[in-house]
Amino acid sequence: MHTRIREALRITRDALGDGGSPAQAGRDLLIYCHGFCAALDGHHRGEDRALFPAIEEARPDLAPVLRALERDHSMIGHLLGGLRDAVERMASPAELSRHVEGVAAIMENHFRYEERQLLEILEGLELHVAVEDALGPL
Repeated sequence: MHTRIREALRITRDALGDGGSPAQAGRDLLIYCHGFCAALDGHHRGEDRALFPAIEEARPDLAPVLRALERDHSMIGHLLGGLRDAVERMASPAELSRHVEGVAAIMENHFRYEERQLLEILEGLELHVAVEDALGPL
């Protein structure tokens, strides 16, 4: 899932960097940001609602890691809200880029931490929920 979200971010960045007019960049981002923001937000909601409780049930010792990741989700959600607002009001490409890069920096740091802390656990975790519920819309 992280690979797919990283690809959506790349497409969003490409839309900003294509050198078109500010109006065109804003229109492109309405499309690309919607997909990227919805995928990232849905992924985090699935983790918070289904995946993290399953991990915590199997590995209570990971509760501090899961709480840190949930705090990241909240921060990323706030940044996504700022990006959505900037896109909807057709902010300048420079402002849109700042929003995208802010989300990208926090998201990548979050993904790397999550992968280091949980990847091995996830490989052996038996989930009793649908993958889409645990990881968000695929």
